[in-house]
Amino acid sequence: MSDGNSQSALREWRRHMSHPVTLIALAGVGGVLGITGPFDTDTHLALFPRLIYWLAIVAATYAISALTHGLLRPVWAAWPLPLRILAGGIASGIGVAFVVLGLNLAVLGYWPAGQKLLPFVGTILAISLVVTATLAIASRHLASTPTPPDTLARPALLDRLPLNNRGPLVAVSVEDHYVRIRTTKGETLVLMRLGDAIGETTPAQGAQVHRSHWAAYDQVRAARREGDRAILTMSVGPDIPVSRANLSKIKEAGLLPQ
Repeated sequence: MSDGNSQSALREWRRHMSHPVTLIALAGVGGVLGITGPFDTDTHLALFPRLIYWLAIVAATYAISALTHGLLRPVWAAWPLPLRILAGGIASGIGVAFVVLGLNLAVLGYWPAGQKLLPFVGTILAISLVVTATLAIASRHLASTPTPPDTLARPALLDRLPLNNRGPLVAVSVEDHYVRIRTTKGETLVLMRLGDAIGETTPAQGAQVHRSHWAAYDQVRAARREGDRAILTMSVGPDIPVSRANLSKIKEAGLLPQ
């Protein structure tokens, strides 16, 4: 698995785990389990510790499962569905088993010793397989659903912007540890590397024209030479400089005479 795929999976996992819908759903499931107290937790823990216990169990196990599936997706993309379910269920189930065993030992002082350990872990693996199968089948169904026209051929970088700033890309520029993403509808600062941001501009046509700037070709309104470099006048916002090493790019794009 490449570092690029890992970083992409981690970014997607962080966005998913911090999404309000995810947080509300996890809190709801953890709250219900905390109140009802399944698996005899109602007899071993008072209400407040029980709520904390189940919220921790739900959040940790879901986070592990989501991260495992995100990291394995590029690896198993070509595998048959049953094999993907088996691999994903076992991988996430092992991680979840460690979390549950650790929490049970820390909170309840319980460790299934001897012959009880294998059935305990087996139950967790079985549950993980069921969850993995459900997610895999649902994902395949969603993948076969036609994509709405307004989401086709849209740069992934736009998903990082507020809804009111999502429009055709104009430029991406470095500012300290942030990038300033400029569209025809406004600007947004995002904490990420320029190289990662440029990787998410596809399918927009453009290029990195300076070590600190990427520019969209269709948003260039004028280009002029200035010594051994060039200056691009964009449709929105300030001009973009073109370094000498990148002059050939804008010449090939027809923005400057050869």
